[in-house]
Amino acid sequence: MESTPIVDVDPFDLPEWLGVGQVVWHADEGLRSGHLVAGRFASGADVLACDLLAVDEAYPAPVTDDDSRLRAHQAWRHGQVLLGSYADRLVLAAPGTRFDADRVLDTLARLARAVGGSPDNMAALIRIGAEKQRGR
Repeated sequence: MESTPIVDVDPFDLPEWLGVGQVVWHADEGLRSGHLVAGRFASGADVLACDLLAVDEAYPAPVTDDDSRLRAHQAWRHGQVLLGSYADRLVLAAPGTRFDADRVLDTLARLARAVGGSPDNMAALIRIGAEKQRGR
């Protein structure tokens, strides 16, 4: 089974409103849904779909290729987050196999800094969700 690579997206190609106003990331699914949590950013009437991807999930198959996983880990180690396109959707890719509340907040803070904004202007509306069995 072939894994899906993450194609880099430049933070400066994102809408300006992500770095200048109050922004909320809304989870469309619960955090317990697995390695990929669908969501969107919103600021007033402006909306941008953006998911969270935990790059280390590998069962029953790796969720991304080795190069993408390496770049996500390198970015994280340097206080950044890998921003990219994954399966035709914008993603914030982070190390790990799942997201918890702390990892979501850290990921969003890293994005805020990447777009020249302040983490103080970023909020998260997360859902708990039902535990999903791995490998399904």
